[in-house]
Amino acid sequence: MRWLVLLLLWPLGGYAETLVATRLIRAAEVIGPGDVMLAAPAVAGAASAPGQVIGLETRVAIYPGRPVRLADLGPAAVIERNEIVRMVYRRGGLMILSDGRAMARAGLGERITVMNLASRQSVQGIVASSGLVEVEGSIGLWQ
Repeated sequence: MRWLVLLLLWPLGGYAETLVATRLIRAAEVIGPGDVMLAAPAVAGAASAPGQVIGLETRVAIYPGRPVRLADLGPAAVIERNEIVRMVYRRGGLMILSDGRAMARAGLGERITVMNLASRQSVQGIVASSGLVEVEGSIGLWQ
């Protein structure tokens, strides 16, 4: 009976690991396979497998040996700050196209603020593809 209790309390061989940076990864860099490696122990909020982070872009600098936190990563930017983008507004059968200036960097599916070049009004939208933002909001901003 004593052996059974000891066996249940004995730690198992599989320890959790976390991903750490192998080099300085600057903000706005896309993480590649050679940029991270597994190390022990596990850190809360950090990635635990390379597949979780490869291809994502860093939002902050990550120093060598530091854990790669999922909160510090996001989709790679397809729109740069101050880039001229095409805005599209759709409602029912109505579709309005206009040009705007991106106020920040953003990746696919991210929310971004765009200034309409014709009206100088800022609108919110979702990045649909490189150079295209699907705009939400009031139709009055388009006049």
